[in-house]
Amino acid sequence: MNKFSQSVSDFFRKTDVVLWLLTIAAVAYSLLLISSMQRAGEYNYLRSQLAAVAIGLAAMLLISVADYRFLIRRWYLAAILGLVLSILVFLFGIRVSGTDDTAWLELPGGFTFQPSEFIKICFIITFSKHLSYLCEKDALHSLPGVITLVIHALIPMVIIHLQGDDGTVLIFALMFLIMSFIAGVQLRYFLILAGLLIAGIPIIWNFFLNDEHRNRFLALFDLDGNAMTNYGWQQYQGKVSIAGGGLSGSGLYNGQRVEYGIVPEQENDFIMTVAGEELGFIGCVLLIAILTGIVIKVIMNASRATENEGRFLCAGVFAAIASQTVINIGMVLGFLPVIGITLPLFSSGGTSALATLVCIGLVLSVRSHNMDDMDKAKIRRESRSRFRM
Repeated sequence: MNKFSQSVSDFFRKTDVVLWLLTIAAVAYSLLLISSMQRAGEYNYLRSQLAAVAIGLAAMLLISVADYRFLIRRWYLAAILGLVLSILVFLFGIRVSGTDDTAWLELPGGFTFQPSEFIKICFIITFSKHLSYLCEKDALHSLPGVITLVIHALIPMVIIHLQGDDGTVLIFALMFLIMSFIAGVQLRYFLILAGLLIAGIPIIWNFFLNDEHRNRFLALFDLDGNAMTNYGWQQYQGKVSIAGGGLSGSGLYNGQRVEYGIVPEQENDFIMTVAGEELGFIGCVLLIAILTGIVIKVIMNASRATENEGRFLCAGVFAAIASQTVINIGMVLGFLPVIGITLPLFSSGGTSALATLVCIGLVLSVRSHNMDDMDKAKIRRESRSRFRM
């Protein structure tokens, strides 16, 4: 019993308790919103979300205890897993209701999952190893080294683009940029890339975006309101729901627009509209505050990491959660086009919730084992001090 008590005590001393609390708060808040939204239809989103969250929290705990360096050293397994998942999508991929891409796989029992969410984790692991390797070889500032990083990032981006999920491609691009910046890639390479992207806008617009993608962009600038009946309808109704909630909202389980499902995909990309109508401005601020707290704690753990692999791993998780949060909220408020990006830990979708919890588990593993390193360093210093005496 004493050993068990000591193990529990060591766990809480080494882990990031605040990050745990913020994550649990996000999960609990999400389940409340989804349970309220259940009134709008017959499908039981809450049941599948509960199952995913339960598995995700268990995985988060196990990963937080395991040594993240074990995964980094076996980066090739993550690369193989990502490749296998990509191939399975091309062979057996399906399109689920509410999406416009063939990027899902169906499991026995009628459950579906989106492999790209797990490919993000694989990318974070392999890219962290790649950045660390370049740092060790002092090649991070060389053009050939940067080109290898670009090629590394393009592989999953091209694969997922071919599956039709360009929203996720954008998240990968932002992960690549943020991780590279934090690793220390020189600013001139980002300026060169920015110049190439600006020059390539006509090509991207005409050849990589389809009519639906272009119309979603144009709907943001439709001052006459014609887009409100088609591509701008979802955002318009979402803003009406949030504005109608006022300061404190109509109360949980009391929103009329939530009950009748006025906002399309309110359980998924537009879950914030449920918080806005039923819990008002206060509910939206609380949601944003929880997610902001999570990304701040993740980047703080990155800054305190004792090794490059751990720092880059945390940077990747920060990039994934922060970019999805900003893009999703921008979509809901009408500042960005609707591109099918979920709100981390809040949107209904077991794959997204499970993958995000696994990512946070990686950050907690970095924190825990960095504390181990500091404890060992302290013991060595004390031993040397006693030896000198």
